Order: sequence, then C-alpha cells, then structure tokens
Amino acid sequence: MSSDAGALLLREAERRRGLIDRIAGCFDDGRGERYVRHSLSEMLAQRVRGLALGFEDLNDHERLPEDAMFGLLSGRRGAGRGRLAGKSTLNRLERGTGELSRYCKIQFRQERFDALLADLFLEAHPEPPRRIVLDLDVTDLPLHGRQEKRFFHGYYDEDCYLPLSLFAGEHLLCARLRIADGDAAAGATQELERIVAQIRRRWPEVQIIVRGDSGFCREELMAWCEAQGVDYVLGLARNERLRRRIEPEMEQAQAETIRV
Repeated sequence: MSSDAGALLLREAERRRGLIDRIAGCFDDGRGERYVRHSLSEMLAQRVRGLALGFEDLNDHERLPEDAMFGLLSGRRGAGRGRLAGKSTLNRLERGTGELSRYCKIQFRQERFDALLADLFLEAHPEPPRRIVLDLDVTDLPLHGRQEKRFFHGYYDEDCYLPLSLFAGEHLLCARLRIADGDAAAGATQELERIVAQIRRRWPEVQIIVRGDSGFCREELMAWCEAQGVDYVLGLARNERLRRRIEPEMEQAQAETIRV
C-alpha cells in the first residue's frame, strides 16, 4: 500500500512527452560507463518525481530507497538500499555547474534547458496561435538560514532571493534565481530577447504581448519591445501628480468598463 500511487499517472504523462530523457539531454555526462550505476535519466526521474510528491530535501532520498512504489516511479523495480541513488549521488548531479573535471563528472547546460522550455511551449500548440501573452513576474523566495548571497529586501521585509520568471499562460518559459540586491527587471530584456527569437523562428506571424507590473516599466525593456515590434502592457508606479494628470482618462476608462 502506498499514498503515492497517484504519481503513476504523472509518470505516464511524462513518458508520453519523453520529458525526463529530454531534460537528461541538457547535461553532459563525463562518467566512465563501466562505473555508472545510475543513469542521468534515472537520477532525474528520481529527483523530479520526488519534488512532485513533496520530497524537496535531498535527505529524503535516504529513506525513499525503501519505498517500492517510489522505486517503480523512478525506473527501478523493487525496494531496498542501493536500488535508487542516494543523497550524495543526487547532490553531485545538482552541483554539476562547473567544467567537466576529475571532481565534476556531470555538467548542466543552461542554454539547452532554456531552449527546451520554449520548445515544450511551442509543441503544445498544434496550430500557431494568433496572439500570445508573455507574463513577467518577480517574487520573493524567503531565506531562513545563512544561505550564500542572502540579502535583506526592504519591500518584502525579509532576507530572500528574488527569482525572475516568465510564463505564457500555464507554460513556464524562464526561471532565474537571483539575489535580492538588484532591480526587479534586471535581466528581463535579455531573457525576452532569446525567447521571442525562438518563438518567431517557429511562429513568425504571431502577435506577442509582454505584460508586467511597474517593476518592469524600464526604458531598456520598452525600447527593445518597440524596436522588435513587440507590444507591451506594463504597470506604472503612481504618485499624486500622475493621478491628477490621468484622472480624466481613468474616469473615461471606468465609464467604458461599466457600459461593457
């Protein structure tokens, strides 16, 4: 008996897209084949499905090898220690950000993963849409210890990271973990540039609208959108002088909304 049996549906949905194997293609594996006990796909399946089931900490994978259902989900039949990767093996997978070397045998290629996220979004549409909306967003990621590069953010009143994300509907196209000592819009133009280019290679005629709050109302981003023929709807931080100047337009918009 297991409370995780519903994850079998998750596994079948993933297999239809071949998602885990495609994510594995975003890594370079420099390990000697005869010494490998856990393939990249198996380790990624274990980690991704563990996250989906709420096992966020690598320490959880000390006891998960005893779970027969989780072993099945991760591509290993049966239970017992040694059948699944342990926390140390998974840690080496997650820390594979340096160049391949004697001490770093697995290397993550960020540019491949970025392209994969956009490819998955494009493949989800059998026909090119007439219009797509790209939503830029920033939120706080609270920190509760002495994590590296922690920074106190006055708006959120806490130590946090400040990740940038970009969505198209329910599809995640970009996720960047950033420290909280910079502008909310930092890097947004560069992320839009590569994503819009990838989308237009497949859908050259689609109308693209960028949407964001006042944290993204920056000259660099708006100038880039105008130069590339990308429409945008961005918030504008208000003050009393601005409120007085736009009061007639706001009343007009409110009246039109009521009539609709």
